[in-house]
Amino acid sequence: MSHEYWMQRALTLAEQGRGRVNPNPMVGAVIVQNGNIIGEGYHSSYGSAHAERAALEACTQDPRGATMYVTLEPCCHHGKTPPCTESILASGIQTVVIGSHDPNPKVSGGGTLALKQGGLTVLPDVLRSECDKLNQIFFHYIQSRTPYTTLKYAMTADGKIATHTGASRWITGEVARTHVHEMRNTHAAIMIGSGTALADNPLLTCRTPNGQNPVRIVCDSKLSTPLDHNLITTAKNVPTILATANRSAADQAPYLDAGCQILDLPALDGRVDLSKLMQTLHTAQIDSVLVEGGAELNFSLLQAGLVQNLKLYLAPKLFGGSTAKGPIGGHGVSLPDAAYKLSPPAITHLGEDLLLEYDVQGGNS
Repeated sequence: MSHEYWMQRALTLAEQGRGRVNPNPMVGAVIVQNGNIIGEGYHSSYGSAHAERAALEACTQDPRGATMYVTLEPCCHHGKTPPCTESILASGIQTVVIGSHDPNPKVSGGGTLALKQGGLTVLPDVLRSECDKLNQIFFHYIQSRTPYTTLKYAMTADGKIATHTGASRWITGEVARTHVHEMRNTHAAIMIGSGTALADNPLLTCRTPNGQNPVRIVCDSKLSTPLDHNLITTAKNVPTILATANRSAADQAPYLDAGCQILDLPALDGRVDLSKLMQTLHTAQIDSVLVEGGAELNFSLLQAGLVQNLKLYLAPKLFGGSTAKGPIGGHGVSLPDAAYKLSPPAITHLGEDLLLEYDVQGGNS
C-alpha cells in the first residue's frame, strides 16, 4: 500500500474528533508494520490523549521499526498532555509520515526537527492539501488570532430570506434544517444580532442526537433583548454571551442574574466593534463561529473582513416582494468591481434544496 493510502486512513480517523476537540486540531494516526495496521487512534476530545499517543496505546504488537502516519506534525511541547515526539521516540518507531505542518509557534517545525534529531526518518507533505483542509479552522484560529467565521443563511431562488411580512419559517426543507443542526454541533459558537433575536426568539441549540450546544452569542449593542427571551431564560443551561457597548451596571445586572456572560466592548458607528469582539472570542478559546444573523450583521461582518466561509441553503421557491429582505444588508458596494469575491462553490443536494459552500476571498484569513 502507498503512503497516500495509509494517510487517507488517518484522515478518516481524524474526522471523528470534529466538534469535540476545539480549539485543538483534528488529528489521526496510523501505525503500520509489514503492511498491516498494528495501532491507530485519533484526538477524540479536548484534553484527551493526542492521536499519536492513542495509536501507540492501541498497538497490538511492539511498534519497534514501524511507520507512523499522522495528519499533523507531532507536538513537541508540554500542554495538557506531554509532547508526542517523546512518546514516538521512546516507542522505537523508525519512520514518521506527516500530512500538515503545524502553524502553532510552539510546534512549527520543532516536532519534525525533534524526530530527525532522534534518528527517525521523516517524510512530510503526504496528502498535505487534504490534511490542511481538514484543519482550516485551527490554522485560521492560530494564524489570525480570530475565530474562523462561517456566514450561513437560507434563501429562496429569488434571493429572499423572508416574505414582505417578515415571515421566514420555513424556507428550506427538513433535510437542510437537519444539516444546519449538524453545523451547530461542529462550531464552538453561534452568533446572531439583536434584531434576529427579537424577530425570531430562537433557542439556537443543537438538536443533533448526542450533539453539543454551541456557545450562543448575541450582538446586542444597547442590551435590548427582553429578559423573558428564550436565550435569556435558558442561559443557565446553555452558555450565552451578550456582546454589548452598554456598560451600565444596572442594565447588565438582570442579564448576569439570569446566567448570561456580558462582554463589554467599544462601539463603532453606534454598534459593537466586531473586530474587537472576534479578538475577545479568540482569547476565550472560541475557535469557530457560525453566524445565523440577519442582513445587517451579515454585511457588517463582511465589511470588517471577518468572514471566511459562506454556506447558502437555496430553496426552490419564489417569495417576490420589493420590500422582502435579502441576505446581505447595509449600504452594499457602489460598483460591481467592488463586490466581495467568492470561490467557486461546492454544491450538495439536501432533499429538494441545495447547499452552496464558498470560501470568502479577501477577508481576514
